[in-house]
Amino acid sequence: MFRNYIKIAFRNLWRNKAFAAINISGLALGIATCLIIMLFVRNELSYDRYNEKADRMVRVVFRGSVQGEKMKESSVMPPVARTLLAEYPEVEQATRLSLGGAPRITYGDKSFKERDIAMVDSNFFQVFTIPLLQGDPKTALVQPNSIVISRATAQKYFGKANPMGKVLTFKDWNKTYKVTGVFDKVPINSHFHFDIFGSLASVPDAKSSSWMTSNYITYLVLPEGYEYKKLEAKLPQMVEKYLGPQLQQAMGMSFTQFRQKGNDLGLFLQPLTDIHLRSDFTNNLEPGGDVRYVYIFGAIAVFMLLIACINFMNLSTAGASRRAREVGVRKVLGSVKSQLVGQFLLESILLTMIALALALVLIVMALPVFNELAGKELGLDFTTDPWLVPGLLLFGVLVGILAGSYPAFFLSSFNPVAVLKGKFTSGKGSIGLRSGLVVFQFCISIVLIISTTVVYQQLHYIQNKKLGYDKDHVLVLPETWVLGKHAEAFRQLLLQDPRVVSVSTSGYLPAGPSFSNNFFVSTDDNPAQLTKTLRYEVDPQYIPTLGIRLAAGRNFSKAFSTDTAAVILNEMAARTFGWGKNALGHTLSRSDNQGKKRTFRVIGVIRDFHFKSLHEPISPLLMTLGDNSGSVIAKVKTQDIAGLLASLKKQWSSFVPEEPFLYSFMDERFMQTYEAERKIGRILYIFAGLTIFVACLGLFGLATFTAEQRTKEIGIRKVLGASVTNIVGLLSRDFLRLVLIANLVAWPLAWWAINKWLQDFAYRVSIGWWVFALAGVAALLIALLTVSVQATRAAIANPVKSLRAG
Repeated sequence: MFRNYIKIAFRNLWRNKAFAAINISGLALGIATCLIIMLFVRNELSYDRYNEKADRMVRVVFRGSVQGEKMKESSVMPPVARTLLAEYPEVEQATRLSLGGAPRITYGDKSFKERDIAMVDSNFFQVFTIPLLQGDPKTALVQPNSIVISRATAQKYFGKANPMGKVLTFKDWNKTYKVTGVFDKVPINSHFHFDIFGSLASVPDAKSSSWMTSNYITYLVLPEGYEYKKLEAKLPQMVEKYLGPQLQQAMGMSFTQFRQKGNDLGLFLQPLTDIHLRSDFTNNLEPGGDVRYVYIFGAIAVFMLLIACINFMNLSTAGASRRAREVGVRKVLGSVKSQLVGQFLLESILLTMIALALALVLIVMALPVFNELAGKELGLDFTTDPWLVPGLLLFGVLVGILAGSYPAFFLSSFNPVAVLKGKFTSGKGSIGLRSGLVVFQFCISIVLIISTTVVYQQLHYIQNKKLGYDKDHVLVLPETWVLGKHAEAFRQLLLQDPRVVSVSTSGYLPAGPSFSNNFFVSTDDNPAQLTKTLRYEVDPQYIPTLGIRLAAGRNFSKAFSTDTAAVILNEMAARTFGWGKNALGHTLSRSDNQGKKRTFRVIGVIRDFHFKSLHEPISPLLMTLGDNSGSVIAKVKTQDIAGLLASLKKQWSSFVPEEPFLYSFMDERFMQTYEAERKIGRILYIFAGLTIFVACLGLFGLATFTAEQRTKEIGIRKVLGASVTNIVGLLSRDFLRLVLIANLVAWPLAWWAINKWLQDFAYRVSIGWWVFALAGVAALLIALLTVSVQATRAAIANPVKSLRAG
């Protein structure tokens, strides 16, 4: 019986080649898109789950609010880990990580600039599941000046020699470190990646008792099944106990007084597995994902698969008349409904399996492109994942049942007597269902058209918004502190080049990775009120080099020796302090950790400029005069950029030949800030296009069947004088009505979804009515074009042949 079912299924597919081609191609695209997105979603959700203790690990984070300014940091104070471990028995383990900078490391005649370095506590490898190939995870980092390196790093420095016990020289730190362990590599799906882990016992600050600085990423291991919120509820008392006295010493007020003024500072806990997708902190170890995009793409995967299945249902039920006589004959000959249902489900599963095979070919071809767009390394590895093949087969069977269940029960329910007498009709119910499914398909398509349009608008807005500074033709040379005593000589050589307009030196940059420095100050007219600001340490050339405009007062100048105690505010800071346009001459005060007060006099006010992402509003900013050698910032002319870079590289090598010459442009750094949104936008465009294409594929199939069913009607109308335009309009009218209904359903859904996405931007476009109108017209035109192709073919057919049909 089963062999007979297979034989009949192949015969029917071959007999209805056009039907099969449309269904297979639509299903293949839907399955391929769904599987690619499932790979993406699985990868995003798998971050940090490689750790054996992942389900009971948390990260301690710092949040606060000072004068309405929010603070969100993933690093906390040096004593937090040991305090929690000592005072709370539910904390089984605590470990810390601190960034190690970018030193130059040498071994013999080999020298490399390293970037992926972290300093960690000695129990780090007992908390995180990163097995050592050599060395003991319990003791490898106990001693100061010991390091554990990756296998790739060991090969780079030592080749095939045994790295254990070898000594590496950290030239910039003037220290040597002994290799005490080797690991393979940090898993890809981790929220951090380092090639070298050094012992925190080598860092004096690691033993600090200061609760006023936060530069240690701290992780805890809690008991099995313990609810971390219980421990989190106890943290405010600890913060008040230890931070309170130091806060009073630095700011002259108790923690209670600090809170009474509407401020707050606190420690919170974040599950380890939430770090990648649910982190909005300013200093994460690596850029994370966004759980909202996981939801969005997950929904697209489901909708894409549903649309492909809907196509199958629509085409199967619309073409029911082709199978009606077959069903009638088989029922008369004794076939029961369950046998007919089995036959049609088997045909559906067979067709789905063919589509699945084609989908796997499409996935292999498309994954490299998708990986480049998404910045991933996704793949189908049949050798390492034993469940992949059974999973795909099960997926194919389930999709086949989903797509074929309604057509199977619908086709098997025909009345054999009515069918054999030629009184078959598809019924109002099936027509209503097909109409509803078409509305659903185009509703999703219209939502995606509107979403992609607004995403494009927002990205275009970001790229072209006036930022308050000039990001074009600004060259940035990072890490210029390595020049040491040659820094001023290098700067003078830059100024002598006619292709360079001006040069500034500062590590504080308004785009891309930058130094940041929170600054708590009080004003002369309200000394008891502390306000959180951000401070930039700049030289006199900083403001003119970046084209920042002065609103009042003057810039820093070496002609005024008192400018070391001067400050320039942005307009937001002047408004926050209540001075408005009358800020000049006022003074600001700040106390350091030892309670020593320093006073700054306001000499200038600059126009507000965006020194943060456009996700955040402009906040109060202070600029003080300083000699910060983090980066060289040069305004350059557009002619001969290549020649300028070649010249700078030569000059750089003459001063520090062992250091690599690195550079970037400010506009590139600015765009990197929004790289995640750009990637998501590009992927969304592609998936939206595929969804619309698959929906149109189904509409084309329905139009084909509709034209076939009305062949005689078309012939009669042509004989009676109907034009091609009249007939095309007749066949298209019902479909266009359905697309119009889809618009009315899609518009409020699209507005809600895209408005929610835009809320993440402090500066955003408004959603104009024309976006919805454009999407509606586009959907109508796409549907009209799809239907009219088949409708026109039917309309221009010879009416004599049409009347003879059937």
